[in-house]
Amino acid sequence: MVDKAVGELIGNHSVAGNMSPSDGSFVTPGTSLSLSDDIVTGSGIGRHQNQWVALRSGTLSIGEEVVDVIASVSTPKIPQEGEVIIGRVSRLHSKTAEIEILHIEGRENANRTQDALHRTADIFVSEIVDRFMPSPGDGMRSRDIVRARVIQSEPMVKASCKGDPSLGVLHSICPVCGVFLNVSDTTPDQNVKCERCDYTGYRALSNGYGYGHIIPEDVDLSPLNRGGERWTEEMDGRLGHDGARPYLSPMADFRRGENHKMPNSQIRKPTGRDGRPRREMHAATCTLCGVATKVPFQPTPGKPIRCRDCMDKVKSGEVSQEEFAKEREVINKMKHEAEKAAGLKVFVGGLPHTATEEEIREVVEPHGSLKKVDIVTDREGSPKGFGFIVFDDPDQGRAAIKAMKDIKLGGRRLRFEEANSGGGGRKGGRGNGKGRGDRRRRN
Repeated sequence: MVDKAVGELIGNHSVAGNMSPSDGSFVTPGTSLSLSDDIVTGSGIGRHQNQWVALRSGTLSIGEEVVDVIASVSTPKIPQEGEVIIGRVSRLHSKTAEIEILHIEGRENANRTQDALHRTADIFVSEIVDRFMPSPGDGMRSRDIVRARVIQSEPMVKASCKGDPSLGVLHSICPVCGVFLNVSDTTPDQNVKCERCDYTGYRALSNGYGYGHIIPEDVDLSPLNRGGERWTEEMDGRLGHDGARPYLSPMADFRRGENHKMPNSQIRKPTGRDGRPRREMHAATCTLCGVATKVPFQPTPGKPIRCRDCMDKVKSGEVSQEEFAKEREVINKMKHEAEKAAGLKVFVGGLPHTATEEEIREVVEPHGSLKKVDIVTDREGSPKGFGFIVFDDPDQGRAAIKAMKDIKLGGRRLRFEEANSGGGGRKGGRGNGKGRGDRRRRN
């Protein structure tokens, strides 16, 4: 008679009276079994309501001595010698790379349910690639995905990436910026590179690098590993000799003189608590009190720049007219110094289409030295008949504009006008049509 606990386990399962599973059949708790009363049963079979029933899910085993239900269990997760595993580099030691086993090839459901005692494998530095390597970090880095073959299962799992071109690193990311590293054959012994920053390095590549566990038949990356060859002099100097341990972090690369720089376009701007980019602060001098301060905008010469205290004083009306007058003097001085440093940009019209920079300098520089001459062209590179020049000294440039009213070049009279501060066209241009239109309306 089945005990109370067993009865509760079976519960209200409907018993199929005509069902008679044979040896090897899959059964579930409550399945009725046609068995004689004198049989010897195991723990997987019990009596319920004068019937033999299965007490657990599994395979019915009818032996000569005992009948039992063998519980369904997944394939053992301990990798066996000769099996191929796929894992992630979780830790790098001085002589071994610790691999977190993610998958055992050929095993059904043999993935991340590894027993905690057997979910890692060690790859010794001598088993990474067929050439001398001081440390495992010279052939793989943390978070790399690796395909390896088990060479020892007990008492600890050991694996190797040697002896088969399909073994090795399947996926690797840049230790500097975190993007996927591409295969490179431009520099010997540096077979991977980052397309975002300037990082280059060496990995013990599998033929499946970039493809995953499905190894393409028409790909052979083994020449890039240069197995059996000596390291180049440049690469030999980068390797982790004598405990240098370059594999720990990009900072270790920096200590060895490898300062990998991220392009400015790829650098993330710092953000505040709300996720918005933080405003960049610029060093400046308060035009009202002369104290050094920082402002959230690029200071513009000729415009007031005030510290927080002076801003509060202006808002509250505590600033006197004398203080404002002194500030204007400071602003005008700053503007003049900025203009002098930048020079004066002048529009030049009426240029012959054959005019050259040398010819323009020849007629202009007697009136003042030039920083730059720019002849404007169309998309095809043909001159458009005008350009810009920049005088070293703004005062000299303004005097030159007045003095060059009748200057000709190639038989054509040149026009000189001070350009806008933004550099886009002429000051006081003719294209707005306001004057003539207003006069017509007034008439």
